[in-house]
Amino acid sequence: MAHDEHSNSHTNTLPAELGAPAFVGNWQKRAIVVGVVFTLLAVLLAVLENMSPNGLAVDHLLRGWLLGLMMSFGFAVGGLALLMVQYLSGGKWGLLLRRPLEAMSRTLPLVFAFWVVLAIFGKKLYLWANISDTAAALKSGIITEAQAHAIDFKHPMLNWNTFIITGIVCFLIWGFYTWRLNALGLKRDSESADTTPKWIKKMENISGPGVIIYAITLTAAAIYWVMSLDPTWYSSVYGLLFLVGQGYMVLAFSIIVSIGLSKGEPFKTVLRVTEQHDLAKFLFAFVMLNIYLAFAQFLIIWSGNLPEEIPWYLDRIRGGWGVIITLDFFFHWLIPFSLLLSRDIKRNKKRLVAVCSWMIFARAFDLFWLIEPNFKDAARNLHFSWGILEYAAVPAAMLAFWFAYFVTNLKTRPLVQTNDPHVAEILEPVHAH
Repeated sequence: MAHDEHSNSHTNTLPAELGAPAFVGNWQKRAIVVGVVFTLLAVLLAVLENMSPNGLAVDHLLRGWLLGLMMSFGFAVGGLALLMVQYLSGGKWGLLLRRPLEAMSRTLPLVFAFWVVLAIFGKKLYLWANISDTAAALKSGIITEAQAHAIDFKHPMLNWNTFIITGIVCFLIWGFYTWRLNALGLKRDSESADTTPKWIKKMENISGPGVIIYAITLTAAAIYWVMSLDPTWYSSVYGLLFLVGQGYMVLAFSIIVSIGLSKGEPFKTVLRVTEQHDLAKFLFAFVMLNIYLAFAQFLIIWSGNLPEEIPWYLDRIRGGWGVIITLDFFFHWLIPFSLLLSRDIKRNKKRLVAVCSWMIFARAFDLFWLIEPNFKDAARNLHFSWGILEYAAVPAAMLAFWFAYFVTNLKTRPLVQTNDPHVAEILEPVHAH
């Protein structure tokens, strides 16, 4: 392995300029170009789909939009959650990821705008939102008996007014924590290192209840936005699966950003191989937890073999979907698990970025597997159409614009919090550990 550039016998020092390097502006320009290109591609695919027999252009646009919403939402609110976890756990990794995580959380207004589109047009996605008389719908064959029973039973929760109110309340809660933690983080920068114990305690007191509230509101969002696409489906770990999935992709994205920033100061100084290796090990833990929860849910339902539970999995295994779930297993778990076993990959910037990029793609692929089979035309019927490519074009455009907004936020603050107690430690030569 090549000799690490920070492996020297003297203590490093922080540069005078702690803002984002100039090349970060190029990231933003490229993201906007990518967003425009994929927007045009999404429109073209919608036209082609509309020209085909039985085309579902608007439906597939909205399905792709939902996937893009869940990805951008995962980065914004997942970044907020990981920021709170860092304040509770402490550690040097917070010095590296705090500013990227704060910038991710401050993209929440754009994510809310994405959600507003879903709130306006989303009735086309949710079966329960279009059924006012279950008896008539059942008689005409629009819904099955199981769906009619579920829609009637869950009506107090599954109605459009509750859907809108719950979404707004959740965004208000996430917005409050985003504002509070970001405001206090900026205020902390203006004070001396002597006040650090006070700030640590204050951040812990906010983040402790915040993590619990995040878990509850995330579960509500996951149930309403994705799980309710199939009104008959329920799972006690569904929210937890999304919680771990957010940590999985947020940490991968944070590592990519940190390594990208290390091409210039100040991250060139503070991102040592030691910390990079530690972050990769943390990422490995999320890979393990992710597959554990997903397999545990499958194993429990498979062993129970109850007729009201297994159709959800059958919709995602039969009719060609077995190929997708097999690829999902390889993409989402086996490949990152196998690669992150390697110590060399964890310590190699280019290879680690490649693994992290793959993991973000795998998370999007997993969401496709979760979302598309909920619809009657796709359940147990994997087939190609121009519209299905919207699952790539629409989220790519949304995430490109989200990333441009993220960079805007990242550039507004110094990348290193100089009064953090771990600054002196992270500036020590690597061989001292």
